Amino acid sequence: MSGAVVTRVNGPVVELSAGEGLAMRDLVFVGPEQLPGEVIALEATRAIVQIYEYTGGLRPGDRVHGSGGPLTVELGPGLLGGVFDGVLRPLHSVGPHIERGGASRTLSEERNWRFVPTIGIGDLVTSGSKLGTLPESAAIDHHVLVPIGVEGRVEWIVPEGDYHVGDVVARVGGHELGLSQRWPVHRPRPVSARLPPAEPLVTGQRVLDLLFPVARGSTAAIPGGFGTGKTVALQQIAKWCDAAVIVYVGCGERGNELADVLQEFEALKDPRTGQSLLDRTVLIANTSNMPVMAREASVYTGVAVAEYYRDMGHDAVVIADSTSRWAEALRELASRTGELPAEEGYPAGLSSALANFYERAGRVRTLDGAIASVTVLGAVSPPGGDLTEPVTSHTRRFVRAVWSLDRDLAYARHYPAVSWRDSSARDSDGLATWQAEHGDPGWGERRTQTLRLLTDADRVESIAQLVGADSLPASERLTLRVARLLREGVLQQSAVLPGDEYTTPAKQRALLELVLEVHARMQALLEGGTPIARLDAFDLSPVVSARFETTPEGAAEVNQIATELIGALDSLEGRR
Repeated sequence: MSGAVVTRVNGPVVELSAGEGLAMRDLVFVGPEQLPGEVIALEATRAIVQIYEYTGGLRPGDRVHGSGGPLTVELGPGLLGGVFDGVLRPLHSVGPHIERGGASRTLSEERNWRFVPTIGIGDLVTSGSKLGTLPESAAIDHHVLVPIGVEGRVEWIVPEGDYHVGDVVARVGGHELGLSQRWPVHRPRPVSARLPPAEPLVTGQRVLDLLFPVARGSTAAIPGGFGTGKTVALQQIAKWCDAAVIVYVGCGERGNELADVLQEFEALKDPRTGQSLLDRTVLIANTSNMPVMAREASVYTGVAVAEYYRDMGHDAVVIADSTSRWAEALRELASRTGELPAEEGYPAGLSSALANFYERAGRVRTLDGAIASVTVLGAVSPPGGDLTEPVTSHTRRFVRAVWSLDRDLAYARHYPAVSWRDSSARDSDGLATWQAEHGDPGWGERRTQTLRLLTDADRVESIAQLVGADSLPASERLTLRVARLLREGVLQQSAVLPGDEYTTPAKQRALLELVLEVHARMQALLEGGTPIARLDAFDLSPVVSARFETTPEGAAEVNQIATELIGALDSLEGRR
């Protein structure tokens, strides 16, 4: 590209005189500090660029240099455990000050990696084939892939040994290949086939796994007002879900929250490996005090990283906190470029942008034949807690699960504050079939029965507030008590108690079966003539304490509590 110069600076938006060779979505470097930016509008005589840095010091007349292609990121070993900005420049090794501008390598060129080839000279390989493996962390084997668009016979490949990211390790069809590759963040990586979501993503959070599950390769949103616990809920999922790789995108959130995430992930141990949880996490930090336009790229950067690990055969989860801040960046960009505003000032293309982001999720067969997935979870932070505002309402259309957080539950210290009235899960029917095929045919019926009990209790509660609980029929008083057991003994969960912050599927099932069995036995006693006062006096505190006084894997302990409790309930019938 030649001849392009800055003609106008409007905050993070810069107007250029269009030079030769400039194209939409091209990455350019602007001014003497080589500030990176992306072409977002192109006319015959001018171009508009969004800058991913603070633009102080830019002025008309500054020269612009093109990269010759779109915004791409470097993908390879060394991403896990790293902290990067919105365009995947490293933040964990920059020292106390971050220099502006210029292009920097994402991956360290100094670190050695033990590369073990899995193919030989003369083998025929295609895009996405595995050249070899290396141990990126204790949890993840990194597969070095043939880049997209490259195929042919292996003309040469290095023997097993230690190599740097910049070293050439193979030559295929005339192309020299290294341990890393570059990929445009806005372009989905190709796959062999897209498959329907078929198995659950286990989060370890009971209210989600039991009532509002999400499948691997599916999408979920967690809308809620300030103080309802969105960030803590997403952090719990990042810590305990059974995905192989977590990509945590802090998009416009407070810097201290991301610092807390980093410290917790470093301190926590991955139960599968005993190593730091950070070893399977990529943290992309674009906080509220960082350049606003980099937010627009950060979510796509996160998905590109997740797709890269998916193509190795790993299940990946992208957590975007929050998409509302990302949408605000789109609104600011639209206002500075003179785009006609739509609802509440957001651009008319907001719904399309949200759809493009969430549709990058999926369970796929990779080009190399493996089955893997990318699951996308996004927080939504509606201003004033208004769940009818555009970002929330559009997001609900495109995601498969909605985990709506309730302010009243949060103020009552019920966490996670997931509302059973406003939440939903479109994957529940398919996952009920999966559970039945894998040894739990009663999963769907337990879920339906639990939601029915909670709904009935909400209805009865509104009546009790008018006439008093003691005036209710005995069956409705029992409904209120069992619903309280469900809330306090199953759905409520502590993020700090060792026995409660994570629960295995077996213990989740045991806890829910315990409450439902207590309800069934009490209902039978009531119908058999046992006075409701005697049932009200029966001590059910072991039901509540079972969730945190047993180990996360303590299904057998819960079953023992259930046996003793049901036996004590049965003895009431003889004393009637």
